[in-house]
Amino acid sequence: MEKAAGCPAVGGSCPQKNAEILSSQYGINLFLAGLLLTFAWAVHAVGISKSHLLSYLITLMLIQLLWMLWYLCRSCTQRRLIRDKDTHAGARWLKCGITLFAVITLILDSFKIGYYIDFSNCLSPTEGIFPVTHAVHTILQVYFLWCHAKDVIQSFKTLERFGVIHSVFTNLLLWTNGVLTESKHQLNEHKERLITLGFGNITIVLDDHAPQCNCTTTTLCSIFSQGIYYLYPFNIEYHILASTMLYVLWKNIGRKVEHHQQNKTPFKFHGITVGMIFGLIVLTSTIAIVVVYLIQIGGSKIKSELALTMFYLHAIFVLALMCTAGIVALLIHRREDRSLDNSKNPARKLDAELLVGTAAGSWLLSWGSILAIICAQAHPKYTWYNLPYSVLVIIEKYIQNLFIIESIHREQEKVNDDIKTLRIVTVSCGSTLSLTPLYKEIYNGRATRDTGEVPCLFKGSICGRENDGAGVDTEETSQDSSSVMHSASDFSFYSRNSVTNNKRRILKNIAAFLFLCNLSLWIPPAFGCRPEYDNGLEEIVFGFEPWIIVVNLAMPFSIFYRMHSAASLFEVNCKT
Repeated sequence: MEKAAGCPAVGGSCPQKNAEILSSQYGINLFLAGLLLTFAWAVHAVGISKSHLLSYLITLMLIQLLWMLWYLCRSCTQRRLIRDKDTHAGARWLKCGITLFAVITLILDSFKIGYYIDFSNCLSPTEGIFPVTHAVHTILQVYFLWCHAKDVIQSFKTLERFGVIHSVFTNLLLWTNGVLTESKHQLNEHKERLITLGFGNITIVLDDHAPQCNCTTTTLCSIFSQGIYYLYPFNIEYHILASTMLYVLWKNIGRKVEHHQQNKTPFKFHGITVGMIFGLIVLTSTIAIVVVYLIQIGGSKIKSELALTMFYLHAIFVLALMCTAGIVALLIHRREDRSLDNSKNPARKLDAELLVGTAAGSWLLSWGSILAIICAQAHPKYTWYNLPYSVLVIIEKYIQNLFIIESIHREQEKVNDDIKTLRIVTVSCGSTLSLTPLYKEIYNGRATRDTGEVPCLFKGSICGRENDGAGVDTEETSQDSSSVMHSASDFSFYSRNSVTNNKRRILKNIAAFLFLCNLSLWIPPAFGCRPEYDNGLEEIVFGFEPWIIVVNLAMPFSIFYRMHSAASLFEVNCKT
């Protein structure tokens, strides 16, 4: 019988592929509808209000809540069944990170509820329902990801594909809503202080969505309204992390998992002191720069120019250090003879694609700044620092992406279990045999020579045996001693391992340093320190509105890149 046209030879794979295509199209249409609704609200489209957007988001969250409850209940009834797990998905440190962001998101929701109560006279009821629904959604989703992020779903696959992809795009829309709200706030602040830099020819029109009534308690309203925007960066990171974890779950549906033992790679502070110290210095200095920048920018033209100059000089220094560290790490990789792991791994593939894809946001802004500097007719002194800064942003991301992607694809070194676990049996000065120090001591070159014991290095088996009694021949003993002495040449093997260990230590320090540097570079744009807004030169060359649109589109990807790079470097540090 001929195979059905267009269907693979493997039975049942054609319907599943169709289900994957149908569910992805459903998710894309869901997202596009929400995206257009968000855009319509942002540009004050006729007949579209914020309550319409929030109603749509509330509906999506309620549908996801119903699906998650159904999935959790079904999992409880089948908890005795052995389920396939993807050991690479949903790492514990990733779950801890999303939990931290979720806790701060719950604080944000409580602030929104308080804000609604204070302005309840003139706000739509949806603005009070939304944070309550979002809080419940956040709690249940974090619990779901902790318990089921590693699942490889093999039953109700078509239904589950739609449920998971619905969750993915619901989180993406919540991320988009958070990005837009935060960007509008940043843009209003930028317009208010642009005039201090002397760009008076730019028309300043505030995009105000503030309630048209008085607050019941002025002090609390001020705390809530200001605190909300400082918490948005964490809410944004929470939703994008949740969507990536759910996407991996979606890709794993119906997948055949290779059953092999996954080596655990716990994070250890031992051996990364140098990288941590330099990274913490960068982190501390960055926080100080951000605080000074936010205080000085907009105060006066001189203060604003000094703040921009200070930011550029600090960023140039940090990026130069990161480029150097990345090049050293790549050179070490080139000197190592280790193969790449090309096995199918949805989580690892997504990590690599996100690194390159989100880096494009920063590259777009950097090339815009370079072209503005080249084409501008007048160049204030502080704008020249933007040129090396933009070039280094492009180079640093290029080098860092190469280092991370190569590191997560490299196979972990496998050490002989016999050498790791067995104590070395050696011949002591006396007639009896004793156990020498563990492999770790010999590995580090601390074998006890003072006692006269000679380490017995072997390949495949133990080279000494315990005496069966007193009837051991003297000739046999001498032959054993001779074989032990000849094995001393095997110390060269351990010297090579010592060199490898030093390389690994350098790589771990570089990964730790880059991890903290990426966290440091995430802080400025996430909390309002954005020279792309305040520089002003790009807005003159490209025009105010076009450049602002470019910044608002590219900045969220640039911010996410730093957090995602930090997460990937943490994984690299654990695997190295």
